[in-house]
Amino acid sequence: MRIALYFPNKPMNIGIPSGDRTIAESIVISFRNRGHVCQEITRFRSRWFWKDPVEIIKLPFAFWEAIRQFRMFRPDLWITYHSYYKSPDLFGWWLAAPSVPYVIIQPMRANKRRKKASTKIGAIINDMAIRRAHLLVLNNLIDFDALRDFVPEKKLHYVPPGIFPEMFPRDPEAASELRLKLSIPSTMFVLLTVCMFRKGVKWDSLVFLFRALELLMPKEKFILLVIGSGPLWSSAKRYARERLGDRVCFLGEVPRSELFRYYSLADLFVFPGIGESLGMVYLEAQSCGCPVVALDGEGVRQVVRHGRTGILVSSKTPEAYAEAISLMLNNQKLRDEMAIEGMRFIREERNAHINNLRLIELLEEIVSR
Repeated sequence: MRIALYFPNKPMNIGIPSGDRTIAESIVISFRNRGHVCQEITRFRSRWFWKDPVEIIKLPFAFWEAIRQFRMFRPDLWITYHSYYKSPDLFGWWLAAPSVPYVIIQPMRANKRRKKASTKIGAIINDMAIRRAHLLVLNNLIDFDALRDFVPEKKLHYVPPGIFPEMFPRDPEAASELRLKLSIPSTMFVLLTVCMFRKGVKWDSLVFLFRALELLMPKEKFILLVIGSGPLWSSAKRYARERLGDRVCFLGEVPRSELFRYYSLADLFVFPGIGESLGMVYLEAQSCGCPVVALDGEGVRQVVRHGRTGILVSSKTPEAYAEAISLMLNNQKLRDEMAIEGMRFIREERNAHINNLRLIELLEEIVSR
């Protein structure tokens, strides 16, 4: 198949690490491994385009280029990844449909966005795209009800999110080397968090984590490794230092290909996940046999098995979160059992090779019809 691709929220040339980017890249890799040809038809980023005069000026040129690329490429299938009110698909729903099967992966919608002046334009365009799609593929069950109320349920298909397990192996040797490199005593527990430092729920989760670990300092001997980057990096570092002192170590951004070393070293992956829609880092941690401690929520619940691969704390207080971490640190047997179950969970249920193949076979059938 020849597959036209469009990423309205984060085109492939935007190198911002995120769970969305991880899923999108894995799908493209799986298509190419299957022998299909993929081409990004346009790299116009539609995020809040109607609020930016420069982007509005660019839009007619982007339309013309998309038409030109579409005609030259002559695709058998059009896939748009992640269309929603902030970044609606501006191209696929009129350029591809009805002559070429048009599919949206990770569509999102909410009626309230059509009622607000600031979001109405994006919401209306997004609704038109969703209406025209031959198939809507969800990787998040949170979005299912809103879409089922808007389009026939037969258009909806759920494919669980996944990662490539071979990219995140449990590697005790790499963990030992890293412990030596970072000068971490063998008697000290290692906690790990990986996230973007930006306003909103990410910042809220970091503050919550630092407050919880501050309560834990008199009881447990640990060091927190913090991996990530973003505009609030300095603020997060200052806030953590004030509360945790030398119990926290900020490592900056680490290439994704190297993250398995840190997950393998850690005794626990700790990120509360306030307002988290999914959280691919939880899958990465479990793949490396690193149990998770997070707050219970609709998103996190889809990628962490409570009591089996980690603990999801129902009480949204730093005290309860700290208590859950302490419980895990003092139960080596439980951590070992969760490590084994976590690796199995990823290998069998959140394996991108398996889950993406189901998606590809579904799309191949649509195109063949």
